[in-house]
Amino acid sequence: MNKETVKNWITKAEGDLKIGKDEMLTESPATDAVCFHMQQCIEKYLKVYLIFNEKEIRKTHDLAELIANCTEIDESFNTLLKPDIVKFTDYAVEIRYGEEFYFPTLDETNEAIEICEKVREFIINKLKEKGLDI
Repeated sequence: MNKETVKNWITKAEGDLKIGKDEMLTESPATDAVCFHMQQCIEKYLKVYLIFNEKEIRKTHDLAELIANCTEIDESFNTLLKPDIVKFTDYAVEIRYGEEFYFPTLDETNEAIEICEKVREFIINKLKEKGLDI
């Protein structure tokens, strides 16, 4: 496992979180973009866990698939397989492309940030338990 690669992925994930939270401080936040960045943050943290554990990752935005892959390493990742987390996959593709645009409400967006931060904390704790100095 290359610790520098892991830390670079964490830096990218943290950037997504920061962009989303900073956008929420504006007068009219772009809620679709914020939710996209929360999805990206969760996706990257799941991939960080897989990379840290030397598992191959394929290019996917499917959070359920990534969570299932993490569960093969640590069964407690099953706790993340909840509809409110798995629905984030839609923020990666459907919300950005398609015939009908969707703009999440401020409440949905705040919930997305809250869920993202909980998933982030869960994964950071798992990485620390395995000895990664974050």
